[in-house]
Amino acid sequence: MSTLRFGVFEVYGPQVGGTLSWPHPLSDSIDFADPERWVRLAKVMDATGFDFLFFADGYGYPIVGDDISADAVAQGINFSGYDPATLLPVLMRETSDLGFVVTATTGIDHPVQLARRFSTLDLISGGRIGWNIVTGASQNAVAELFGHDGMVAHDTRYAMAEEYVSLARRYWEDAWSDDALIADRDSGVYAQRSGIHRVVYEGDHYRSRGYYGAPPTPQRTPLLFQAGTSPAGRAFAARHAECVFVQATTPTHTASAVADLHRRAGDDGRTTPLVTMAGLTAIVAETSAEARELADEFDKMQTDDVVATLYAGNTGIDLRTLDPDQTLHQVLDAGGPIGQMGTSNIERFLGSAERPAPTVREILDELRGRGTRGFRLVGDPTEVADGVEELAARTGLDGFLIEPVFGTRDVEAFGDLVLPILRERGRLAPRRSDATFRSRMRGMLPAAPVS
Repeated sequence: MSTLRFGVFEVYGPQVGGTLSWPHPLSDSIDFADPERWVRLAKVMDATGFDFLFFADGYGYPIVGDDISADAVAQGINFSGYDPATLLPVLMRETSDLGFVVTATTGIDHPVQLARRFSTLDLISGGRIGWNIVTGASQNAVAELFGHDGMVAHDTRYAMAEEYVSLARRYWEDAWSDDALIADRDSGVYAQRSGIHRVVYEGDHYRSRGYYGAPPTPQRTPLLFQAGTSPAGRAFAARHAECVFVQATTPTHTASAVADLHRRAGDDGRTTPLVTMAGLTAIVAETSAEARELADEFDKMQTDDVVATLYAGNTGIDLRTLDPDQTLHQVLDAGGPIGQMGTSNIERFLGSAERPAPTVREILDELRGRGTRGFRLVGDPTEVADGVEELAARTGLDGFLIEPVFGTRDVEAFGDLVLPILRERGRLAPRRSDATFRSRMRGMLPAAPVS
């Protein structure tokens, strides 16, 4: 019986998941600007046995028509937020085992800038940092913010990402030999010149020729995460990612995506393991009735406007402007933006041999309360633990990313009520402070020290 990994999905903003929950009295998400709120969350996670805290991030926001969505501003739907990478050192000092993953977009800056930032975070954390690689979200807003003439084509973004990641890895892995750093007071030698290597890279999108100033850190390369679900995204993940977030729609569809990723990785000749995870909204309480009551309170806060605002930010399509009785093909037939933004969240509703394309009204109903969230479990601790194991068995996933509804309250409830059951069942790996984030997630723990 395999062990499972658990992270928590967060944003350095008012709420997660593209849904509305911050006004609820149980939620502390609106306190996102207070660092102590995050310290409390990280300490809860560290104490209860979560593997990592994950921060989504990006510069974009939902646009409707040619301007920012008024609903996004009024209700805090994927707007606003700060830079989570700057928060991490505070949380790293307050925890001992917890891993941290932060999103950074390829194509925004030069790879050497990102590489040094992650080397620093790996050093500060003692090898507990991961990079969630994205090629961008809300590309229409990003193009405006950065003064681009237009959105960079979807497949071009992945071609740029291929070079971006390859060059960053050259800095981390090739620029310093293991024995280059001396720092010896007696000899006065800081580093051996023979161990410092020039990086030379000539690509179609990036060039570099020089030396990397950051000495090697515990992991050298941060643990690499990726969440792209388009064909280009899956191909990219199979080549580069160590942990992949798979879109959670139905267990059958997710199982197919997991199998496809492993097949692609095998075709590429990978020898390193690929860890697959999916989002999970777990509303758990001491009793089933209490959990269902909380779920009902959350569901009643969701509206068509919340759903449409998030969907427009992800895909560039405002569902409220479409004929509710027709399918998304009305956008495709009109030459709409399909293909450049949120391709997976468009293609999933275009229909297939197994499932006819839903109407716009049906899409709104399906996405209400879902947003960007994955699977959903509601119940008492045993019911949720059973549900977790059933989902893992049906999908082949290696773990789940908990998406809080009510902020720290949900994380603490899952950590205190569900993780102990899974630990007793042998589904959680033992914690080891001397292991890097990579070795823990891969399951390659070092041998226990001899006492």
